[in-house]
Amino acid sequence: MTRQANLREIILDALIEITEEEAYSHIVLRAVLEKYQYLEKRDRAFITRVTEGTLEHMLQLDYIIEQFSNVPVYNMKPLIRNLLRMSVYQMKYMDSVPDSASCNEAVRIAQRRGFYNLKGFVNGVLRNVARRLSQVQYPDQARDPLQYLSVKYSFPVWIVDKWVKQFGYEATERICRDSHMEKKTVVRCRFGKASKEEIIRELEQQGITVRQHPYLDYALEISGYNYINAVSAFKKGWISIQDVSSMLVAEIAAPNWGDYCIDVCAAPGGKSMHLSEKLMDSGYVEARDISEMKVNWMQRRIEESGALNIRAVVKDATIPDAESHQRADIVLADLPCSGLGVIGRKQDIKYKMSEKKQQDIIRLQRRILNTVQDYVRPGGTLIFSTCTIGADENQYNVKWFLENYPFCLESIDPYICEELRSRTTQGGYIQLLPGVHQSDGFFIARFRRLEDAGNVYGGV
Repeated sequence: MTRQANLREIILDALIEITEEEAYSHIVLRAVLEKYQYLEKRDRAFITRVTEGTLEHMLQLDYIIEQFSNVPVYNMKPLIRNLLRMSVYQMKYMDSVPDSASCNEAVRIAQRRGFYNLKGFVNGVLRNVARRLSQVQYPDQARDPLQYLSVKYSFPVWIVDKWVKQFGYEATERICRDSHMEKKTVVRCRFGKASKEEIIRELEQQGITVRQHPYLDYALEISGYNYINAVSAFKKGWISIQDVSSMLVAEIAAPNWGDYCIDVCAAPGGKSMHLSEKLMDSGYVEARDISEMKVNWMQRRIEESGALNIRAVVKDATIPDAESHQRADIVLADLPCSGLGVIGRKQDIKYKMSEKKQQDIIRLQRRILNTVQDYVRPGGTLIFSTCTIGADENQYNVKWFLENYPFCLESIDPYICEELRSRTTQGGYIQLLPGVHQSDGFFIARFRRLEDAGNVYGGV
Protein backbone atom coordinates (compact mmCIF):
# COMPACT_ATOMS: atom_id res chain seq x y z
CA MET A 1 0.00 0.00 0.00
CA THR A 2 2.93 2.36 0.63
CA ARG A 3 3.98 2.18 -3.01
CA GLN A 4 0.48 2.96 -4.28
CA ALA A 5 0.03 5.78 -1.75
CA ASN A 6 3.27 7.39 -2.94
CA LEU A 7 2.14 7.15 -6.55
CA ARG A 8 -1.17 8.77 -5.66
CA GLU A 9 0.61 11.62 -3.89
CA ILE A 10 2.75 12.20 -6.98
CA ILE A 11 -0.44 12.39 -9.03
CA LEU A 12 -2.10 14.69 -6.49
CA ASP A 13 0.81 17.13 -6.55
CA ALA A 14 0.75 17.17 -10.36
CA LEU A 15 -3.00 17.84 -10.43
CA ILE A 16 -2.68 20.69 -7.92
CA GLU A 17 0.08 22.27 -10.00
CA ILE A 18 -2.03 22.01 -13.18
CA THR A 19 -5.46 22.99 -11.84
CA GLU A 20 -4.56 25.48 -9.12
CA GLU A 21 -1.32 27.02 -10.40
CA GLU A 22 -2.37 26.89 -14.09
CA ALA A 23 0.74 25.03 -15.20
CA TYR A 24 0.48 23.19 -18.53
CA SER A 25 -0.40 19.53 -18.10
CA HIS A 26 1.98 18.17 -20.74
CA ILE A 27 4.91 20.08 -19.22
CA VAL A 28 4.08 19.00 -15.66
CA LEU A 29 3.56 15.36 -16.58
CA ARG A 30 6.76 15.25 -18.63
CA ALA A 31 8.72 16.68 -15.69
CA VAL A 32 7.14 14.17 -13.29
CA LEU A 33 7.96 11.20 -15.50
CA GLU A 34 11.54 12.41 -15.91
CA LYS A 35 11.91 12.89 -12.15
CA TYR A 36 10.54 9.41 -11.42
CA GLN A 37 12.05 7.62 -14.42
CA TYR A 38 13.42 4.96 -12.05
CA LEU A 39 9.88 3.71 -11.34
CA GLU A 40 8.63 0.56 -12.99
CA LYS A 41 6.84 0.94 -16.31
CA ARG A 42 3.44 0.02 -14.80
CA ASP A 43 3.86 2.68 -12.09
CA ARG A 44 4.69 5.37 -14.65
CA ALA A 45 1.68 4.24 -16.67
CA PHE A 46 -0.52 4.53 -13.56
CA ILE A 47 0.69 8.09 -12.95
CA THR A 48 0.02 9.05 -16.56
CA ARG A 49 -3.38 7.36 -16.74
CA VAL A 50 -4.79 8.85 -13.54
CA THR A 51 -3.38 12.35 -14.12
CA GLU A 52 -4.56 12.59 -17.72
CA GLY A 53 -7.85 10.81 -17.03
CA THR A 54 -8.74 13.06 -14.11
CA LEU A 55 -8.14 16.14 -16.25
CA GLU A 56 -10.00 14.66 -19.20
CA HIS A 57 -13.17 13.99 -17.16
CA MET A 58 -12.83 16.73 -14.53
CA LEU A 59 -16.21 18.46 -14.96
CA GLN A 60 -18.00 15.11 -14.93
CA LEU A 61 -16.09 14.09 -11.79
CA ASP A 62 -17.07 17.38 -10.11
CA TYR A 63 -20.70 16.74 -11.06
CA ILE A 64 -20.55 13.28 -9.44
CA ILE A 65 -18.82 14.55 -6.29
CA GLU A 66 -21.48 17.21 -5.79
CA GLN A 67 -24.20 14.54 -5.81
CA PHE A 68 -22.68 13.24 -2.55
CA SER A 69 -21.18 16.35 -0.94
CA ASN A 70 -22.91 19.21 0.83
CA VAL A 71 -19.89 21.39 -0.01
CA PRO A 72 -19.57 22.59 -3.63
CA VAL A 73 -16.33 21.52 -5.28
CA TYR A 74 -15.21 25.12 -5.83
CA ASN A 75 -15.48 25.77 -2.05
CA MET A 76 -13.26 22.83 -1.09
CA LYS A 77 -9.58 23.09 -0.23
CA PRO A 78 -7.53 22.60 -3.43
CA LEU A 79 -5.88 19.46 -2.09
CA ILE A 80 -9.22 17.94 -1.05
CA ARG A 81 -11.03 18.61 -4.33
CA ASN A 82 -8.18 17.17 -6.40
CA LEU A 83 -7.89 14.19 -4.07
CA LEU A 84 -11.60 13.49 -4.50
CA ARG A 85 -11.42 13.96 -8.28
CA MET A 86 -8.58 11.49 -8.79
CA SER A 87 -10.22 8.98 -6.44
CA VAL A 88 -13.60 9.15 -8.18
CA TYR A 89 -11.85 8.83 -11.54
CA GLN A 90 -10.31 5.54 -10.40
CA MET A 91 -13.69 4.31 -9.19
CA LYS A 92 -15.49 5.17 -12.42
CA TYR A 93 -12.89 4.45 -15.07
CA MET A 94 -10.38 1.94 -13.67
CA ASP A 95 -11.86 -1.48 -13.00
CA SER A 96 -8.43 -2.80 -12.01
CA VAL A 97 -8.36 -0.54 -8.94
CA PRO A 98 -10.63 -1.65 -6.06
CA ASP A 99 -12.92 1.11 -4.79
CA SER A 100 -11.75 0.37 -1.26
CA ALA A 101 -8.13 1.06 -2.27
CA SER A 102 -9.04 4.42 -3.81
CA CYS A 103 -11.02 5.40 -0.72
CA ASN A 104 -8.57 4.18 1.91
CA GLU A 105 -5.55 5.76 0.27
CA ALA A 106 -7.37 9.08 -0.15
CA VAL A 107 -8.16 9.15 3.57
CA ARG A 108 -4.53 8.35 4.45
CA ILE A 109 -3.24 11.08 2.12
CA ALA A 110 -5.64 13.67 3.61
CA GLN A 111 -4.34 12.80 7.07
CA ARG A 112 -0.66 12.80 6.02
CA ARG A 113 -1.07 16.18 4.34
CA GLY A 114 -2.39 17.82 7.49
CA PHE A 115 -6.15 17.56 6.86
CA TYR A 116 -6.88 15.19 9.77
CA ASN A 117 -10.14 17.02 10.50
CA LEU A 118 -11.34 16.41 6.92
CA LYS A 119 -10.52 12.73 6.64
CA GLY A 120 -14.07 11.87 7.74
CA PHE A 121 -15.49 14.09 5.02
CA VAL A 122 -13.24 12.47 2.37
CA ASN A 123 -14.16 9.01 3.63
CA GLY A 124 -17.90 9.77 3.68
CA VAL A 125 -18.03 11.22 0.16
CA LEU A 126 -15.98 8.43 -1.41
CA ARG A 127 -17.85 5.62 0.41
CA ASN A 128 -21.13 7.06 -0.88
CA VAL A 129 -19.75 7.37 -4.39
CA ALA A 130 -18.56 3.76 -4.29
CA ARG A 131 -21.99 2.52 -3.17
CA ARG A 132 -24.16 4.64 -5.46
CA LEU A 133 -22.07 5.57 -8.48
CA SER A 134 -24.29 3.60 -10.84
CA GLN A 135 -27.35 5.53 -9.59
CA VAL A 136 -26.05 9.00 -10.48
CA GLN A 137 -28.55 10.92 -12.63
CA TYR A 138 -26.87 12.89 -15.41
CA PRO A 139 -28.42 15.84 -17.30
CA ASP A 140 -31.13 14.86 -19.77
CA GLN A 141 -30.09 15.39 -23.39
CA ALA A 142 -33.57 16.35 -24.57
CA ARG A 143 -34.32 18.82 -21.77
CA ASP A 144 -30.87 20.40 -21.39
CA PRO A 145 -28.69 19.49 -24.41
CA LEU A 146 -25.84 21.89 -23.57
CA GLN A 147 -25.57 20.73 -19.96
CA TYR A 148 -25.68 17.14 -21.21
CA LEU A 149 -22.68 17.74 -23.49
CA SER A 150 -20.87 19.68 -20.77
CA VAL A 151 -21.16 16.96 -18.14
CA LYS A 152 -20.81 13.92 -20.39
CA TYR A 153 -17.67 15.17 -22.15
CA SER A 154 -16.37 17.61 -19.50
CA PHE A 155 -16.51 20.77 -21.60
CA PRO A 156 -17.43 24.20 -20.21
CA VAL A 157 -20.93 25.20 -21.32
CA TRP A 158 -19.73 28.40 -22.99
CA ILE A 159 -17.51 26.40 -25.36
CA VAL A 160 -20.16 23.88 -26.45
CA ASP A 161 -22.70 26.68 -26.79
CA LYS A 162 -20.45 28.50 -29.30
CA TRP A 163 -19.71 25.32 -31.21
CA VAL A 164 -23.36 24.27 -31.44
CA LYS A 165 -24.24 27.69 -32.88
CA GLN A 166 -21.51 27.43 -35.51
CA PHE A 167 -21.23 23.72 -36.33
CA GLY A 168 -24.56 22.28 -35.18
CA TYR A 169 -25.29 19.88 -32.34
CA GLU A 170 -24.27 16.64 -34.03
CA ALA A 171 -20.88 17.95 -35.18
CA THR A 172 -20.24 19.46 -31.75
CA GLU A 173 -20.87 16.13 -30.06
CA ARG A 174 -18.46 14.48 -32.51
CA ILE A 175 -15.81 17.08 -31.63
CA CYS A 176 -16.35 16.54 -27.90
CA ARG A 177 -16.37 12.75 -28.26
CA ASP A 178 -13.15 12.82 -30.26
CA SER A 179 -11.34 14.59 -27.42
CA HIS A 180 -11.70 11.38 -25.39
CA MET A 181 -10.33 9.12 -28.12
CA GLU A 182 -6.77 7.85 -28.01
CA LYS A 183 -4.60 9.99 -30.27
CA LYS A 184 -2.20 8.28 -32.63
CA THR A 185 1.28 9.68 -33.13
CA VAL A 186 1.69 11.24 -36.57
CA VAL A 187 5.17 11.71 -38.02
CA ARG A 188 6.51 13.58 -41.01
CA CYS A 189 8.97 11.63 -43.14
CA ARG A 190 12.09 13.59 -43.98
CA PHE A 191 12.77 12.34 -47.47
CA GLY A 192 16.06 14.23 -47.63
CA LYS A 193 17.32 11.76 -45.01
CA ALA A 194 15.71 8.51 -46.13
CA SER A 195 13.06 7.16 -48.49
CA LYS A 196 9.59 6.27 -47.25
CA GLU A 197 10.32 2.59 -47.85
CA GLU A 198 13.48 2.80 -45.69
CA ILE A 199 11.61 4.66 -42.95
CA ILE A 200 8.72 2.19 -42.85
CA ARG A 201 11.10 -0.78 -42.85
CA GLU A 202 13.12 0.75 -39.98
CA LEU A 203 9.96 1.36 -37.95
CA GLU A 204 8.50 -2.09 -38.55
CA GLN A 205 11.77 -3.76 -37.59
CA GLN A 206 11.24 -2.29 -34.12
CA GLY A 207 7.74 -3.78 -33.96
CA ILE A 208 6.05 -0.45 -34.62
CA THR A 209 2.72 -0.42 -36.46
CA VAL A 210 2.75 1.99 -39.41
CA ARG A 211 -0.26 3.37 -41.31
CA GLN A 212 -0.21 5.76 -44.24
CA HIS A 213 -2.09 8.97 -43.45
CA PRO A 214 -4.66 9.73 -46.17
CA TYR A 215 -3.97 13.46 -46.43
CA LEU A 216 -0.22 13.61 -47.22
CA ASP A 217 2.17 11.10 -48.77
CA TYR A 218 4.94 11.90 -46.29
CA ALA A 219 2.68 11.61 -43.19
CA LEU A 220 2.57 8.32 -41.27
CA GLU A 221 0.64 7.21 -38.19
CA ILE A 222 2.68 5.07 -35.82
CA SER A 223 1.70 3.07 -32.75
CA GLY A 224 3.04 0.26 -30.61
CA TYR A 225 6.21 1.97 -29.41
CA ASN A 226 7.09 2.73 -25.78
CA TYR A 227 9.31 5.80 -25.92
CA ILE A 228 9.82 7.98 -29.01
CA ASN A 229 13.46 8.72 -28.17
CA ALA A 230 14.16 4.99 -28.40
CA VAL A 231 12.76 4.78 -31.96
CA SER A 232 15.76 4.45 -34.27
CA ALA A 233 14.18 6.33 -37.18
CA PHE A 234 13.54 9.26 -34.83
CA LYS A 235 17.07 9.17 -33.41
CA LYS A 236 18.48 9.18 -36.94
CA GLY A 237 16.41 12.25 -37.84
CA TRP A 238 14.42 10.40 -40.50
CA ILE A 239 11.06 11.40 -38.95
CA SER A 240 9.70 14.35 -36.99
CA ILE A 241 6.62 14.27 -34.77
CA GLN A 242 4.06 16.65 -36.26
CA ASP A 243 0.31 16.41 -36.69
CA VAL A 244 -0.86 16.41 -40.30
CA SER A 245 -2.84 19.61 -39.67
CA SER A 246 0.43 21.38 -38.87
CA MET A 247 2.13 19.84 -41.93
CA LEU A 248 -0.57 21.34 -44.13
CA VAL A 249 0.65 24.85 -43.23
CA ALA A 250 3.93 24.49 -45.14
CA GLU A 251 2.14 22.49 -47.83
CA ILE A 252 -0.34 25.33 -48.42
CA ALA A 253 2.47 27.92 -48.22
CA ALA A 254 4.02 26.06 -51.20
CA PRO A 255 7.45 27.76 -51.25
CA ASN A 256 9.27 28.16 -54.54
CA TRP A 257 12.98 27.59 -55.03
CA GLY A 258 14.95 30.40 -53.38
CA ASP A 259 12.07 31.98 -51.44
CA TYR A 260 12.79 34.11 -48.38
CA CYS A 261 10.39 33.08 -45.59
CA ILE A 262 9.64 34.50 -42.16
CA ASP A 263 7.83 32.45 -39.51
CA VAL A 264 6.80 35.15 -37.04
CA CYS A 265 5.66 32.89 -34.14
CA ALA A 266 7.79 29.84 -34.86
CA ALA A 267 8.22 27.89 -31.61
CA PRO A 268 8.47 24.94 -31.29
CA GLY A 269 9.73 25.14 -34.87
CA GLY A 270 8.10 22.24 -36.70
CA LYS A 271 6.53 24.40 -39.40
CA SER A 272 9.75 26.37 -39.95
CA MET A 273 11.77 23.16 -40.30
CA HIS A 274 9.20 21.76 -42.70
CA LEU A 275 9.35 24.94 -44.81
CA SER A 276 13.15 24.73 -44.82
CA GLU A 277 13.03 21.14 -46.07
CA LYS A 278 10.53 22.00 -48.80
CA LEU A 279 12.97 24.65 -50.08
CA MET A 280 15.47 21.82 -50.67
CA ASP A 281 18.56 23.68 -49.38
CA SER A 282 17.64 26.85 -51.29
CA GLY A 283 16.18 30.12 -50.01
CA TYR A 284 16.10 31.06 -46.35
CA VAL A 285 13.76 30.67 -43.37
CA GLU A 286 13.93 33.01 -40.40
CA ALA A 287 12.20 31.33 -37.45
CA ARG A 288 11.26 34.06 -34.98
CA ASP A 289 9.91 33.87 -31.46
CA ILE A 290 9.66 36.20 -28.49
CA SER A 291 11.09 33.63 -26.03
CA GLU A 292 14.88 33.42 -25.90
CA MET A 293 14.66 29.99 -24.28
CA LYS A 294 12.46 28.65 -27.09
CA VAL A 295 14.67 30.23 -29.77
CA ASN A 296 17.78 28.61 -28.28
CA TRP A 297 15.98 25.26 -28.26
CA MET A 298 14.90 25.72 -31.89
CA GLN A 299 18.43 26.68 -32.93
CA ARG A 300 19.82 23.51 -31.31
CA ARG A 301 17.29 21.46 -33.28
CA ILE A 302 18.27 23.27 -36.48
CA GLU A 303 21.96 22.61 -35.91
CA GLU A 304 21.31 18.96 -35.09
CA SER A 305 19.36 18.59 -38.34
CA GLY A 306 22.23 19.97 -40.42
CA ALA A 307 19.95 22.46 -42.23
CA LEU A 308 21.83 25.51 -43.56
CA ASN A 309 18.93 27.60 -44.89
CA ILE A 310 17.20 28.34 -41.58
CA ARG A 311 18.01 30.30 -38.43
CA ALA A 312 16.12 30.94 -35.20
CA VAL A 313 16.11 34.51 -33.87
CA VAL A 314 14.53 36.38 -30.97
CA LYS A 315 11.95 38.87 -32.24
CA ASP A 316 8.63 40.13 -30.87
CA ALA A 317 5.92 39.69 -33.52
CA THR A 318 4.01 42.71 -32.18
CA ILE A 319 6.91 45.13 -32.74
CA PRO A 320 7.47 46.35 -36.33
CA ASP A 321 10.77 45.32 -37.91
CA ALA A 322 11.70 47.99 -40.47
CA GLU A 323 14.39 45.80 -42.06
CA SER A 324 11.71 43.23 -43.04
CA HIS A 325 9.49 45.74 -44.87
CA GLN A 326 8.01 43.91 -47.91
CA ARG A 327 11.01 41.58 -48.15
CA ALA A 328 9.41 38.17 -47.58
CA ASP A 329 8.09 35.92 -50.29
CA ILE A 330 6.21 33.99 -47.59
CA VAL A 331 5.20 34.98 -44.06
CA LEU A 332 3.88 32.26 -41.76
CA ALA A 333 1.65 33.69 -39.04
CA ASP A 334 0.73 30.68 -36.88
CA LEU A 335 -0.63 32.83 -34.12
CA PRO A 336 -1.23 32.42 -30.38
CA CYS A 337 -4.77 31.14 -29.91
CA SER A 338 -7.15 29.46 -27.47
CA GLY A 339 -5.83 26.03 -28.55
CA LEU A 340 -9.31 24.49 -28.54
CA GLY A 341 -8.44 22.35 -31.57
CA VAL A 342 -5.86 20.30 -29.65
CA ILE A 343 -7.83 19.57 -26.49
CA GLY A 344 -7.56 15.86 -27.24
CA ARG A 345 -3.81 16.13 -26.58
CA LYS A 346 -3.90 18.83 -23.88
CA GLN A 347 -7.05 18.37 -21.82
CA ASP A 348 -6.46 21.24 -19.40
CA ILE A 349 -6.79 23.85 -22.17
CA LYS A 350 -10.59 23.77 -21.99
CA TYR A 351 -10.57 24.69 -18.30
CA LYS A 352 -7.93 27.43 -18.54
CA MET A 353 -9.66 29.28 -21.39
CA SER A 354 -12.50 31.75 -20.83
CA GLU A 355 -14.51 34.09 -23.05
CA LYS A 356 -12.56 37.07 -21.69
CA LYS A 357 -9.21 35.38 -22.32
CA GLN A 358 -10.35 34.51 -25.82
CA GLN A 359 -11.18 38.15 -26.55
CA ASP A 360 -7.73 39.17 -25.28
CA ILE A 361 -6.19 36.59 -27.62
CA ILE A 362 -8.16 37.94 -30.60
CA ARG A 363 -6.84 41.44 -29.90
CA LEU A 364 -3.29 40.03 -29.78
CA GLN A 365 -3.83 38.12 -33.04
CA ARG A 366 -4.95 41.28 -34.82
CA ARG A 367 -2.08 43.27 -33.37
CA ILE A 368 0.38 40.72 -34.75
CA LEU A 369 -1.31 40.57 -38.15
CA ASN A 370 -1.29 44.38 -38.31
CA THR A 371 2.49 44.27 -37.82
CA VAL A 372 3.63 41.29 -39.86
CA GLN A 373 1.50 41.89 -42.98
CA ASP A 374 4.02 44.63 -43.81
CA TYR A 375 6.77 42.02 -44.28
CA VAL A 376 5.07 40.42 -47.31
CA ARG A 377 6.34 41.67 -50.69
CA PRO A 378 3.81 42.65 -53.37
CA GLY A 379 2.61 39.40 -54.88
CA GLY A 380 3.90 37.49 -51.84
CA THR A 381 2.03 35.04 -49.60
CA LEU A 382 0.78 35.32 -46.02
CA ILE A 383 -0.35 32.13 -44.30
CA PHE A 384 -2.56 32.71 -41.27
CA SER A 385 -3.18 29.67 -39.07
CA THR A 386 -4.31 28.66 -35.59
CA CYS A 387 -4.71 25.40 -33.70
CA THR A 388 -8.25 26.26 -32.68
CA ILE A 389 -11.79 25.99 -34.00
CA GLY A 390 -14.54 28.57 -34.05
CA ALA A 391 -15.18 31.68 -36.11
CA ASP A 392 -14.11 34.24 -33.49
CA GLU A 393 -10.40 33.54 -33.89
CA ASN A 394 -10.51 32.33 -37.49
CA GLN A 395 -13.13 33.38 -40.06
CA TYR A 396 -13.85 36.69 -38.31
CA ASN A 397 -10.14 37.49 -38.33
CA VAL A 398 -10.01 36.69 -42.06
CA LYS A 399 -12.91 39.07 -42.71
CA TRP A 400 -11.31 41.80 -40.58
CA PHE A 401 -7.95 41.35 -42.33
CA LEU A 402 -9.39 41.60 -45.83
CA GLU A 403 -11.27 44.76 -44.87
CA ASN A 404 -8.12 46.47 -43.60
CA TYR A 405 -5.17 45.33 -45.70
CA PRO A 406 -4.26 45.01 -49.41
CA PHE A 407 -4.58 41.24 -49.65
CA CYS A 408 -6.90 38.75 -51.29
CA LEU A 409 -7.61 35.11 -50.48
CA GLU A 410 -6.29 32.44 -52.86
CA SER A 411 -7.69 28.96 -53.40
CA ILE A 412 -5.82 26.28 -51.47
CA ASP A 413 -7.25 23.44 -53.57
CA PRO A 414 -4.01 23.00 -55.58
CA TYR A 415 -2.14 22.16 -52.35
CA ILE A 416 -4.48 19.72 -50.60
CA CYS A 417 -5.94 16.30 -51.34
CA GLU A 418 -9.35 15.80 -52.92
CA GLU A 419 -10.85 14.63 -49.62
CA LEU A 420 -10.23 18.02 -48.00
CA ARG A 421 -11.49 20.21 -50.83
CA SER A 422 -14.68 22.18 -50.32
CA ARG A 423 -16.33 25.49 -51.04
CA THR A 424 -14.21 27.22 -48.38
CA THR A 425 -10.91 25.72 -49.59
CA GLN A 426 -11.68 27.00 -53.07
CA GLY A 427 -12.29 30.36 -51.40
CA GLY A 428 -8.94 30.32 -49.61
CA TYR A 429 -9.24 28.70 -46.17
CA ILE A 430 -9.88 25.43 -44.36
CA GLN A 431 -11.26 24.66 -40.91
CA LEU A 432 -10.24 21.19 -39.76
CA LEU A 433 -12.42 19.73 -37.00
CA PRO A 434 -11.42 16.88 -34.66
CA GLY A 435 -13.87 14.00 -34.99
CA VAL A 436 -14.83 15.24 -38.46
CA HIS A 437 -11.38 15.26 -40.08
CA GLN A 438 -8.49 12.89 -39.43
CA SER A 439 -6.41 15.52 -37.65
CA ASP A 440 -6.32 17.97 -34.81
CA GLY A 441 -8.54 21.01 -35.01
CA PHE A 442 -6.77 23.62 -37.15
CA PHE A 443 -7.46 26.66 -39.32
CA ILE A 444 -5.37 27.76 -42.32
CA ALA A 445 -5.93 30.68 -44.72
CA ARG A 446 -3.77 31.69 -47.68
CA PHE A 447 -3.54 35.39 -48.59
CA ARG A 448 -1.81 37.04 -51.56
CA ARG A 449 -0.57 40.64 -51.26
CA LEU A 450 -1.89 42.74 -54.13
CA GLU A 451 0.81 43.72 -56.62
CA ASP A 452 -0.13 47.41 -56.88
CA ALA A 453 -1.04 47.96 -53.23
CA GLY A 454 2.05 49.98 -52.29
CA ASN A 455 2.27 51.00 -48.65
CA VAL A 456 -1.36 50.62 -47.63
CA TYR A 457 -1.96 50.20 -43.93
CA GLY A 458 -5.05 49.29 -42.01
CA GLY A 459 -5.44 49.55 -38.26
CA VAL A 460 -6.25 47.53 -35.22
